[in-house]
Amino acid sequence: MIKYVIGDVTKPVGDDGCKFVVHVCNDIGAWGAGVSGAIGKRWPKAERLYRDRDKIKDIPLKLGSIIVASIPYEKHEVHVVNLVGQHGLRSKTNPKPIRYNAIQEGLNRLFKLIQSAEMAYSIDMISVHMPRIGCGLAGGRWGKIEPIIAEELSDKDVTVYVYDLKKGG
Repeated sequence: MIKYVIGDVTKPVGDDGCKFVVHVCNDIGAWGAGVSGAIGKRWPKAERLYRDRDKIKDIPLKLGSIIVASIPYEKHEVHVVNLVGQHGLRSKTNPKPIRYNAIQEGLNRLFKLIQSAEMAYSIDMISVHMPRIGCGLAGGRWGKIEPIIAEELSDKDVTVYVYDLKKGG
């Protein structure tokens, strides 16, 4: 089940457990607009790992990849997931840089990571937190993205919180 909350994704709800904060990034290394700007301010390590991806051979910046930054947060650790699901930047020639297949591939990779996290936590202690990924600057439609989230995460018993800064999305 996907749970919708009004709030800031950089302040994930719940007191304990393992939290994955997911947002969509582009495949050209541009950072700072939209949710990524807020994530970079709150957790600079997530931005550094994304920008330094060429130096980290195991984490190529390609569509469908995820770059995960583990960060101490209050009483537990947050894992910021930079999901590369946008090809380039939005422009007149690229009005919808979202790549739905890359979103699906990245969420599938995240689920595999969550399965490995179950070694330390039970599945009910793991949660995923995200804005309406891919629906802002990437130009995606929630009606296409929500079923992908369900298929890759919530239908597999992963608790997913989707954040809107204000009521009405």
